[in-house]
Amino acid sequence: MARARPTSSKARRRSDAAFGIAWHAAWAALVLATAAGLAAAGRLAVGPDLAALAAGAGAAGLGGLLSTLGHRGHAAAVLVWGLAGAAACHLTGGVTGPLAAWCLAPAAAATVFRRRELLALGAAASVAAAAVSAMDTALLPLPQADPQLAPWLSLLALATIALGLAAGLVGFQGTSQRDVRRRERVDQVLELLERQPLLLASLDRGGRVLAAAGATIGGYSPHDLEGRSLGHLVPEAELPALAGALALAARQGRASVYVAQGGDPDGWLEVTLRAGDEGRIVAAVRDAREQFVREKRLEAERVTAEQQNAGKSRFLANMSHELRTPLNAIMGFSDIMRQRLFGPLGDRYAEYAELIHESGTHLLELINDVLDMSKIEAERFELTIETFDARDAVTSVLRLMRGQAERSGVALRGVLPIAPLPVDADRRAVKQIAINLISNALKFTPRGGSVTVTVQGHGDTLELIVADTGVGIAQDDLDRLGRPFEQAGDAEQRAAGSGLGLSLVRAFARLHGGEMTVESAMGEGTTVGVRLPVLVEEAQQPLRRQG
Repeated sequence: MARARPTSSKARRRSDAAFGIAWHAAWAALVLATAAGLAAAGRLAVGPDLAALAAGAGAAGLGGLLSTLGHRGHAAAVLVWGLAGAAACHLTGGVTGPLAAWCLAPAAAATVFRRRELLALGAAASVAAAAVSAMDTALLPLPQADPQLAPWLSLLALATIALGLAAGLVGFQGTSQRDVRRRERVDQVLELLERQPLLLASLDRGGRVLAAAGATIGGYSPHDLEGRSLGHLVPEAELPALAGALALAARQGRASVYVAQGGDPDGWLEVTLRAGDEGRIVAAVRDAREQFVREKRLEAERVTAEQQNAGKSRFLANMSHELRTPLNAIMGFSDIMRQRLFGPLGDRYAEYAELIHESGTHLLELINDVLDMSKIEAERFELTIETFDARDAVTSVLRLMRGQAERSGVALRGVLPIAPLPVDADRRAVKQIAINLISNALKFTPRGGSVTVTVQGHGDTLELIVADTGVGIAQDDLDRLGRPFEQAGDAEQRAAGSGLGLSLVRAFARLHGGEMTVESAMGEGTTVGVRLPVLVEEAQQPLRRQG
């Protein structure tokens, strides 16, 4: 629903003052123009007629000034017009004179200020001015207007009164229409307040309800609560919580609290508080039984899910340990067979032993990844922080991966700084980050391509960047990378990995307070960057190339 913007009282006062000044200025201008014209024609001399015109112009000037002084100034302006009208009549022959119509000037002026209470004052002032003029005419010998000026003065009096009343009534009509619209708007707002589902209340600092509207809560209607404490809605045990929320709202401007509902063991209320003007507090009270029950259920479900996830991680960790023992035996015996330590072995059986050893190595790597990830998810993985040269860790990984790169026909290059890069980090985690990134790059880079590993320092941040010239990653797949067991590419590419490599990299980076970023485009290769805030001292040295 569109929200109407009510006219402020200050804006209305400014509008009334501007209209009053304009009305009085027009009256004064008309009187002065008439006087100037008559004087130029040689018909207006110093005397009662000039004094009468001066009374009209003076009343207009003073009335314009009083228009800026608010309600009291408006009332004073109406009375000034009563005096000026009576004076002008007295100076030009009374009620039979040409300016007798100016006795209606107070009523005309009252319409200018667009307030109903001033209309009665204007009417009374006009009646009083006419009565005084009538008494003057009957009891006193009054000055008579110059016969040559009388028609012009009569025309001036009729013109000013007619135009003044017309302008004032038009403005008053506009004000009346505005008041009607405002009343309609107020009625709409009141209906909205009464029918909305909350209990809205205006409170003092102690929580006493000054005014209320809306729903009935706990058997208390808004009318029932007025003059009482908001604490009537809650049991005694909840009063400290409600008082604390009121104090917090008074200090910080807002507060919210869940409290039990009085008289209903299963009822809950949500009380939202906002600081208002002059020390008041606005409260919105809502029946939160269903929401509270729903939130409790969701919280219980969350705890259950976390427990199940932790149980899964513990299961994987235990299973990984159980699988390692027989797998180490398989790899050990297959290594003995392929090296022919106990005698000659047929070529076919030697090939089988090599395949067994390679498969076991791959399975052991997968188990280690699963074990690390399960520890991280179960929050049981602890970093072993030590100070070491990051170049040494990455160099050892480059040596380890050199054989895989040569078998894949991929050029593996390292770009490392000449000076040391001392870091406070987990050496194994840093090496595992490098192994996973380089292994991924080698898997998805075709023969003849290249993988470049760059290590550098910026401020307190160690930056490890692995860039390849491989097949690249589709934009739709980038968001999924880094989640456990999520892979990108087609079925053949997914078969080359487990989906744990990048998730472990991201997890290790976060454990160090760092981050991982991936940039890639199909057919243009992939660049993965890891930034760890672990440098012992600022290091931004020249780089040297390996490989």
